[in-house]
Amino acid sequence: MQHTKNNILIVEDHELTRFGLKTTFEGVDYVNVIYEAKTAEDAYIIVKENKIDLVIMDLGLPEIDGIDASKEIKRLNPNVKIVVLTSHIDEKDVLNSLKAGANAYCSKEINLDRLINVVQSVLDGASWFDPSISSYVLKAVTNTQQMNDYSDTKTEYNLTSREKQILKLITEGYSNIEIAKKLFVSVNTTKVHVASILQKLEVDDRLQAAVKALKENIV
Repeated sequence: MQHTKNNILIVEDHELTRFGLKTTFEGVDYVNVIYEAKTAEDAYIIVKENKIDLVIMDLGLPEIDGIDASKEIKRLNPNVKIVVLTSHIDEKDVLNSLKAGANAYCSKEINLDRLINVVQSVLDGASWFDPSISSYVLKAVTNTQQMNDYSDTKTEYNLTSREKQILKLITEGYSNIEIAKKLFVSVNTTKVHVASILQKLEVDDRLQAAVKALKENIV
């Protein structure tokens, strides 16, 4: 499959990690140019002078951390995608990264092949969050007003009325069994609807569907 070529910026202060990431993405079919920055200030210059499609952002940067750097980069280029890649798996960092506009939040323990796929999915418009932070993200998405700050535009994604109803229940934390009981349908029927919702939203799981639904004001 031929992918659109994208310019990627790696913002990471540890030289070995930065080298490893650059090596990982060299030759990937959807990557054009790979830029590198070891500080937020270096990243700002690169974003101002070049067309950057996606930033892989470390949180533990010197002087200006990755969260503040993400906010500034989004201000400089609102269309850029940001993938947080960090060893900081902490509720405050997760929620602040979401507020800063992160499209994905990955642990540095992630498999490199998986990371390549995550970056591709984010470039295609999806969101992705490490399973280890699911409880934090669920806490964030239950606060609809907080997540609606991201967008005032309502996108439909061609969801049926039943799918929208089920998606709303997903954002409220209901399981498939609970949804089935609430809507007086079978669990298998609910699973079919959920699978359709995930496909239409281009996400991997219910958690990502909930985040996207509230982030983009779908429900």
